[in-house]
Amino acid sequence: MLASWSVECGADDPVLVVPWSDAGGLQFVDLRENPYDLDQIAEAELHPALMQALRALNATRSPVFTAKCDAWTMDAEELESFRIELALSEAESPAGFTSYIDLIWRERPLFVSFHQQEQRLIRLARLLDPLDHPFAAVEAVLDLTGPQEGFAVTFYLKAAGTDAAHAYEHWTQALEAVVPVLRSKELSLP
Repeated sequence: MLASWSVECGADDPVLVVPWSDAGGLQFVDLRENPYDLDQIAEAELHPALMQALRALNATRSPVFTAKCDAWTMDAEELESFRIELALSEAESPAGFTSYIDLIWRERPLFVSFHQQEQRLIRLARLLDPLDHPFAAVEAVLDLTGPQEGFAVTFYLKAAGTDAAHAYEHWTQALEAVVPVLRSKELSLP
């Protein structure tokens, strides 16, 4: 699995504010406090693997909680860029699926420390890289935009396949492999 991380710090980059709401009526759902509110997240209802990931990432012993998510079929431009990134041919990857989950570390000293989060993301990439998912990639993006109390990480997971069903299957399998790493004690070692 290709695993990488980066930092967003441009003035036009999105900023995560929790709790949040948008003009369309969507809003932050605190799955730590109300784990049964998963039914309020349409993406979780549509994608069982995402529902399981949200459940695991918001569990009591998880080092993170989630703030936002989405999942979609890649458009032609996204898919072409992804093929280049993974060195895939068009014949072996005519379809793609992607998602993101915004994560916030629960541990306050880690939440407020860019340096500690940077170290954790380096470790995350190192732990995910050897996973055997050649049609999938993970990118963790640390948000440094604007004045804030701490830092959020947007966790992107992309997968490709020989058709839409295979791309979705690769995405599901990769997500199921990545979530335990995000929750692992190995990730929090110094």
